[in-house]
Amino acid sequence: MTSTKRYHAAWHRWARFVAQRLVLRPVVHAVTKVSVRGAENLDGVSAPFVVVANHSSHLDAPLLVTALPRRYTRTLAVNAAADYFYRRKWMKATTSLFFNTYPVSRTNADMGKGKGLANQLLSENVPVVIFPEGTRRNTENGVKRFKPGAAALSITQDVPCIPVAIVGTDQAMPVGHFWPVPGRPPVTLLVGAPIRPQPGERVRDLNDRLEAQVAAMLATGDPNAKPDLTRHEARPQDHSSERTQKEEAS
Repeated sequence: MTSTKRYHAAWHRWARFVAQRLVLRPVVHAVTKVSVRGAENLDGVSAPFVVVANHSSHLDAPLLVTALPRRYTRTLAVNAAADYFYRRKWMKATTSLFFNTYPVSRTNADMGKGKGLANQLLSENVPVVIFPEGTRRNTENGVKRFKPGAAALSITQDVPCIPVAIVGTDQAMPVGHFWPVPGRPPVTLLVGAPIRPQPGERVRDLNDRLEAQVAAMLATGDPNAKPDLTRHEARPQDHSSERTQKEEAS
């Protein structure tokens, strides 16, 4: 079992506070115009929980950890691609400090890295961030089909998912850019109401609800937008992917 001591260590928590709130937050607010809508939907939510967000830029994680209320991000752990952010020790150390990351496998070369870690963290009351699209995607095309890992974790641990639509980061810092474009472009977090697994609900059904909610928020700019669940009726289900994700959460 992977050690999770770092995620609970007081020294690392205080180091993250300095890195996130005293260093990263001023930078993010200096180079973009940040707004948050729907933060009141978090009232009454306590750890553990799963933040489920669309992903279109490397600016997404910095925005999440600096713009959400501190009481929800104090121990928040962000998933990070092992093949990209864990390639070098300095990169691993930096992302761990600023984003409290945990690795997820995307390639055969790093298969198994971080396996079961998200499940372990949730069981220890550490909330996690998951980008279910799996890779960055331009939001002009809507959300990509969600992988069901977040839904599987929610059901396995019986914890709520917090749907978040991230707007504008693909324009503020497009793929291939390592710094936001000039002019302080606007970026917005739309925070939806918690979505909890229903008794006996299947992973794919909860996954569809999560995807539909984020898609509706992204399309309307309303954190309380009503999802269109009919958008899934004509799309085939990938049962092999669901089995893989359920195994990953176990």
